[in-house]
Formats: sequence, structure tokens, C-alpha cells
Amino acid sequence: MNTKQAILDKNVKYFIAILSLIVALGIIMVFSSSYIYAKETFGSSAYFFYRQLIYLSISVGLCFIVSKTKVSFWTKYGFVFQSLMMILLILTFVPGLSNKVNGASRWLVIGGFGLQPGEFSKYTILLACIPFFQKFNNLTRNEIIQYAIPVLGSLLVLVLQPDFGTFSICFIILAAACFLSEFPRKYFYSSLLVGIIGVIGILFAEPYRVKRLFTYLDPWKNPQTSGFQIIQSYLAFANGSIIGKGLGNSVEKLFYLPEAHNDFIFSVIGEELGFIGVLSMACLFLGLIYFGLRICLAMTTSTRFILSGTLVLAIGIQAFLNMGVVLGLLPTKGLNLPFVSSGGSSLLANFFAIGLILSCARAEKKEVSLYSSSYDRQQEDLFARKGESSFSTY
Repeated sequence: MNTKQAILDKNVKYFIAILSLIVALGIIMVFSSSYIYAKETFGSSAYFFYRQLIYLSISVGLCFIVSKTKVSFWTKYGFVFQSLMMILLILTFVPGLSNKVNGASRWLVIGGFGLQPGEFSKYTILLACIPFFQKFNNLTRNEIIQYAIPVLGSLLVLVLQPDFGTFSICFIILAAACFLSEFPRKYFYSSLLVGIIGVIGILFAEPYRVKRLFTYLDPWKNPQTSGFQIIQSYLAFANGSIIGKGLGNSVEKLFYLPEAHNDFIFSVIGEELGFIGVLSMACLFLGLIYFGLRICLAMTTSTRFILSGTLVLAIGIQAFLNMGVVLGLLPTKGLNLPFVSSGGSSLLANFFAIGLILSCARAEKKEVSLYSSSYDRQQEDLFARKGESSFSTY
């Protein structure tokens, strides 16, 4: 086997192995953190456990299908996918279709099935923007407007829902993809500055966001109200100490810690598995990012380089933002821990991203074997790196 193929195969295997460990630990912790709440609320202690297994099965199937699909298909129709996501986001405001949770309209409920379009928008926005960034110098004004409408429209809807956490992740993803692309640097830095100012403006536009910021600075000022969540999270980590109280023995999950099986599942890990469990989970995500970036650096076309690299960074950023929030290092925000927290939409969306990364790796392996036959790589990769021969038809 070609040396590059062997190295890529090795990195992909490590990537999948680490992901499998994260998912397995996530399934265990979803059951451990939710069985009492599930018993009291739904009459079955395994309610969230079985639900997570069902979503995991569907997500793995989706990941497999996406990994076998050509990367060119996703970038070619990225604009269409993002336009569809924008429509779904708008539908979250339609009475009868939407489901408000804590005052936010982020969910669509159709036939008893709940979907959070914002989770998928994080990645469809990337698919829509890669060709835009790469072809920007050759686009007309009307084409620029056409590309911008579904992207900016989706970001506006996320602000209105409101879902500032997903909006922030989308902003980071767009900034990373734009930086890695051939987008003119003079426009990139000016757009980034305007974007940062806009994000700060949105942050301070709502009083509850400002309140969260002050709570982050001094949660003990209002320990029974705004500071309650993070203080309970502190107590969970303190109770866990070095080796933890043991799997299933968390006290904070007994209706003290809000969203114990979701946003604050990392706190339950800290209480039940201790510092060792916390460090292990952090190391697993670092390993996932490391081998994901090694896969990214093996890409020989800029389309796959930008796509795989940005997806790996997006997953890693979400993971460490969640950890930072529950550890009190960042202001409280509704962000779950990828592949670990309970939630079908998040699991489906993140496995969709994994499928895209594996699709990039699959295309790279095929092209390495075809390169010796002098295949013309510039036929299909319209976004190849400047001055580099590109042979992507996958």
C-alpha cells in the first residue's frame, strides 16, 4: 500500500476509535445522569438511554451514507441545503409547528418528532460558504447576494429565536473557513472586525445575556437564582474530587443540577468519575481533534482541506466551550457536549459532520491510487489550491 494511504488509514482508524470511546462513554453517562429524572417524569428510568440508542443508530447510518457520498455533491448543493435549513429555521416561529423551550423557539415538532434545525445549520452554512469563499473574485454582485441570503438569513433567525450559542458557533465556523480559503484578506479582516462588533452588540442587546455575564463574574451574588446552575456545577466537581463518587452515585443530578443529562452532563462526569474522568474526557476530545487535523493536513485539494479542517475545529470548539461553561471558565450558555449529551438533533448533526470528514478521507485515498495513472485532477475540483494540480472527482 502507498505510504500516504497507510498513514491516512492509520489516522482514520485512530479517529474512529477515539470517537467510539467518546460515544460509548456518552451513552453510559446519559443513562447514569438521567435515570432518576426519567423515572419521575416518564415512568421509565431508561427513557433517555433508549432514545439516545435509537438516535445513535440513525446517526451512524447517516454518517455511513454521507461518508460514501462524493464531497463534490455536498459542496455543489450546499447552497440548496442551506436554503432548506433557513426555511426550517423560519418555521420554528409558526404556531403549531414550533415548540418553545425556556422562551426560545428553536424546535420544530412534526408528527411527534422534534427537530432543532440550528444544529444542522452549523454545518450546512459551511457547505454553502466554501464555494462562495473560493470563487469570490469571480462572482458578480447578484451572485454574491444570492449566496449571502440563506446564510445571513439563517444567522438572523438564530438571533431572533434566540439561540446565541448556535449563532456564535456558526460565526466561528464561517470565520475559520474564510481564513483557510482564498478569500481576499483585505475583505476578510474588515468583515471579521464588523462581525465581532456585531456579535458584541447582539450580546449586550438583551438584558438576560448581560445578567449571565455578571453572574459569570460573581455567581454567589444570586446563589438561588441566576447563579444557581454554575454553583451546583461547582459542587458536583468538588464532590467528585480525584476519583469520583462512583458511577451512578451523583447527588447533583437529583434535581439540583438543571439539564444534568444534557448541557451539564460534564458536571455529572466530574462528580461520578472525578478529576480522572474529567481529564480522560478532555484527552479524548484532544485526541479526536489531533487525528482529525492530521486527516485534514493530508488533503491535497483546498475544498477537502477547508471542509475537513473546519469541521474538526467546529466539533472541538463546541466540546471545549461546553467544558469551559460547566467549569465556570466561561459565561453560562446552552451548548451541549458533542456525542455525549442527550439529544437527537445534536447527535445526527455531529455524525453528519463526521461523515463529511470520512468522505474527504475516502476521496483522498482514491485519488492517491489514481494519481499514478496521470488522472486529470482539475476536471472537477473547481476550488483546488492555487498553483496545485487537483484531481478530485470525489
